[in-house]
Amino acid sequence: MVFSDITNNLGIVQQSRALARLDSTQFTTTRIVNSCNNYLDEVAGYAIGADKRFQWDDTNHTKLPIGTTNLVSGQTDYSFLTDEQGNRILTLTRIEVKDSTGFWRKLEVIDQSQIDIAIDEASRVTGIPTSYDKIADNIIRLYPTPNLSVTAGIKFYFQRTPSYFTASDTTKEPGVPSTLHRGFVIASCYDVAIALGLSNIQLLSVEMEKERQKMKDYFLNRNNDEVLILRPIRRSTK
Repeated sequence: MVFSDITNNLGIVQQSRALARLDSTQFTTTRIVNSCNNYLDEVAGYAIGADKRFQWDDTNHTKLPIGTTNLVSGQTDYSFLTDEQGNRILTLTRIEVKDSTGFWRKLEVIDQSQIDIAIDEASRVTGIPTSYDKIADNIIRLYPTPNLSVTAGIKFYFQRTPSYFTASDTTKEPGVPSTLHRGFVIASCYDVAIALGLSNIQLLSVEMEKERQKMKDYFLNRNNDEVLILRPIRRSTK
């Protein structure tokens, strides 16, 4: 479903106004843009948290969610706030470092609770990093402290904000499966019903919950190519 289709009236903008029974003055494109972007955030947030085996990304992004930065000798902390296109990085999923020979090493994720000595003392140890601690969703600390500098020596994998709509968009579609596109129409109508106190708000509330459940069901059951295997739990008899 494209964002706006004035020829066939099949876009999100046109369907939202038709369902709400409002014209472009009462239901402006800006309002629809805001509602769609808010719902994009809701879908993205749920998708990212629903399954750690399959990393969700908005299909409108034109670059892969992979970036590099320089590994700097003596620098332990690194922040990754935006990708190369300015999208905000929400969480990191994997970190690799390259040594002086060009060999890439996958780092192990650790937590401060696993470090038995003072953090400052642990940072005194130098060498090729083997692990990292997530200080925040997009800030890491390397252990041991790097003792070498390598250009583009850190490779980071991440999940980011979706590709948002603007009022000038026409053929752009939501970067989610087409089966979830109706949710953007319902979300827009629901928001305007709240804002204007429309009488159909209860009906739209029910429809909104249906779309949210559809979205949750999709992300919980999308890995159909994976075979689930039941494994016995081993318990000691001692």
